[in-house]
Amino acid sequence: MNVIFQTWPWYVSGFLIGMVMLCLIYFGKAFGMSSNLSTLCSMTGIGKQVKFFDFDWKAQRWNLLVVIGAMFGGFVASHFMSAASNVAINPKTIAQLAQLGIDAPNGKLLPNALFGNEVFQSPKMILILTIGGILIGFGTRYASGCTSGHAISGLSNLQIKSLKAVIGFFIGGLIMAHFILPLIF
Repeated sequence: MNVIFQTWPWYVSGFLIGMVMLCLIYFGKAFGMSSNLSTLCSMTGIGKQVKFFDFDWKAQRWNLLVVIGAMFGGFVASHFMSAASNVAINPKTIAQLAQLGIDAPNGKLLPNALFGNEVFQSPKMILILTIGGILIGFGTRYASGCTSGHAISGLSNLQIKSLKAVIGFFIGGLIMAHFILPLIF
């Protein structure tokens, strides 16, 4: 298999992310996916009713390329880099997931129990997804940004608020994975 179509090692991907961040810092830009949602909302003209979305979205046009790039990258990853050998999960983790009723990935990036189409046939899962989406939306606004914005861009800019947000993200993720998720399933 061609090297380009295999999963890249962390040091290649990390180096490329670092180079992108240096370019953004050089040009005085900040990266984050949640800001793209604000830009999309502002494009609709909702800023006339909601003050938060009342800004010049054209100045943020460049950031919409991030969304297009993320969608293209997801397509390439799922269609050309999704060999079963690319996903190696500890057997203990697979056993713990099986106890929760979550299938082993078997080379897939995401388990069907959480990300497959059957999720939308279960009222319980629809409720969980809805509540989770609301909490993520609230948390993103409360933290003034998302995980990618704080963890990649904010930490690159040495922002204390981003360090606090990232520590909070990790603590929240650990609490969710070890205490709340077992109660839900």
